[in-house]
Amino acid sequence: MREMSRRNVLKFAAVAGLTGTAAACSGVGGGSGGGGSGGTDAGGSATLRYAWWGNNVRQENYTNALNQFMEDHSEITVETEFAEYTAFQERMTTQMAARNVPDLFWVPSAQVMTYYANDMFHDLDGLETLDLSDYDADDIDGLRLDGVHNTMALGIFVPVVRYNETMAQADGATLPEGADWTWDGFTEFAIDYAANNPNGNWAVNYGPDHDLTLEAWLRQRGEELWTGDGQIGFTADGIASWLDFWENLRKNGAAPSLSEQDGVGADWALIGERVLTYLGNSNHIIDDAQFFPEATFKLRTMPVAADATPGHPYLYTPRLAIFGGIDEANLEAAGTLLNFSVNNTDTLRITGLTMGAPVNPRVAAEVAEFASPDEQQMLDAVAHDRALERNPRFEAPAGSSTWRTILTRVSEQVALEQSTTIDAATAMIAELQSAIDRAS
Repeated sequence: MREMSRRNVLKFAAVAGLTGTAAACSGVGGGSGGGGSGGTDAGGSATLRYAWWGNNVRQENYTNALNQFMEDHSEITVETEFAEYTAFQERMTTQMAARNVPDLFWVPSAQVMTYYANDMFHDLDGLETLDLSDYDADDIDGLRLDGVHNTMALGIFVPVVRYNETMAQADGATLPEGADWTWDGFTEFAIDYAANNPNGNWAVNYGPDHDLTLEAWLRQRGEELWTGDGQIGFTADGIASWLDFWENLRKNGAAPSLSEQDGVGADWALIGERVLTYLGNSNHIIDDAQFFPEATFKLRTMPVAADATPGHPYLYTPRLAIFGGIDEANLEAAGTLLNFSVNNTDTLRITGLTMGAPVNPRVAAEVAEFASPDEQQMLDAVAHDRALERNPRFEAPAGSSTWRTILTRVSEQVALEQSTTIDAATAMIAELQSAIDRAS
């Protein structure tokens, strides 16, 4: 999942007119007041630590939501621990080693099985203050690890192509449709657009390090990121074909060079007004569109390989957990805060939908009534993919948490012509397998 760089955090704060910090640890004030939909009784007084990641806008929004929670539940005090994505993981690693973990915390996808292996998750079955009555059994079963329900989903992301409709209209460009919406069709369009548009725009960001898009690519080709038994699910040929796709775009001028977009992970604030399309997460439209408010952005599904494997679509669900070592006297209160986080529509009025579409069907229907146009596009994109046939998807095994860093490094080596795509892919798999073996 792409999180904003520290540089973009500062730029976005200026755009939004908000202030904040990249990392914080503080208490949140409380009081008394009315409740919202989806609430449960707290089950006793408690002080709880709550940890999450994001940019400073998300920090402010979730802090406001936690303030509202304490107005609704004056017997519970929430102490907040916030950081940007990388710093969050670093701090959690330190806290995990000391068993000094927040009572509730967001779970980075690359760390799900690592945290699980270290007994970081509390069993949620039978937790009376967590209301699961709105969920389908499949929604909960999809979160189980070794058959145990020990996390909840904050939302759902899907991989998408975001495009600047205003730019397309100005340049007289029409993206491929229907049977032409394939990776080959997209490539042909992108190269032609970049060569002929009158404003010198690029067709797409250079994005070989984007995890959700890579996963879509692999699944369409019968491969996976990870297998059900905790192994690498892709081949060197699969990764090499992915890197070849991006190199073709870059070398033909359809995508920026590394220097033009400031690294492998594109700086959206830098190139956003000059790229027609951006391959990324469905939820990113909510923040990214605000950088360029004069433009209208739209979402499209991923291109599909002509011989795509049936069941290739998938859903990405960021998780929220209660610490396995929580003081049991605080467990019922933690369930109340967990319930507020995932089942309360009024919470999302405060935080917005940057963590994706709600999994709870009732909440998903209710937020559609007040979602912004960009949020509604995200909701529609998720609803579309949620209705499709989907093969199982498995979490990253313990030891693999640095796989994105490895992918970024080998992508950079390829772009700088320091490695061939197949050599880079082979090296990536060897390094990753070694890390998984050490953790097993």
